[in-house]
Formats: sequence, structure tokens, C-alpha cells
Amino acid sequence: MGRPGALSRGREGRATRLLRGLSGVLAGGLVVLAAGLVVAAVVASQRGVPGPDAATIAGHAFAAVVAVLVQWWADRSTGAAAAAASLGVVALTAVVLLVRWLV
Repeated sequence: MGRPGALSRGREGRATRLLRGLSGVLAGGLVVLAAGLVVAAVVASQRGVPGPDAATIAGHAFAAVVAVLVQWWADRSTGAAAAAASLGVVALTAVVLLVRWLV
């Protein structure tokens, strides 16, 4: 019995499973990063020093929510759809890190 997609998921390629795992870690990392920015903003506010602004926090929170939703889709898909969704999370993470942290 079990889930309808359980048999097909067992035949899925190793590369797709690894990509899905990587994208899951990256999505979780974006969530932790967004939460860390909120904590940094609160601490900075309490100490009267500059901290992350509202736009930065909102941008990271939005990216984290999108990454989690796309990862949710990747976890429930198989084959090319799962790989494409996982690559979307990887790309989103790269954009956030490049635009907000390296530029």
C-alpha cells in the first residue's frame, strides 16, 4: 500500500535525490538567515547601534518563504519537476547571497 508515488520515488536518480537534499538545506539556511536578521535588528535597536533595515529583513523573509514553498513542491514531485524545483531553490539562494551579501 503506502503512498501513490512511493514506488516511483525509489527509482529516482541519485543526482535528483542529492539535489533535493541540497536545496532543502539551502531553504532551511535562508529561514535561519532571515530569523538571524530579525534577532540582529532587535539587538541593534536595544543597543542603539545601526542594524539591518526593514527592507533587508523583508527581502530575506520573502526569499525564505518562497524557498520553503518551492522546496515543498520539490519534495512532492519526481523526476524533472523535482530537479527543476530544487534548482530553483539553489538559484534563489545564490541570488540572495550575491545581491544582498556580496555586492
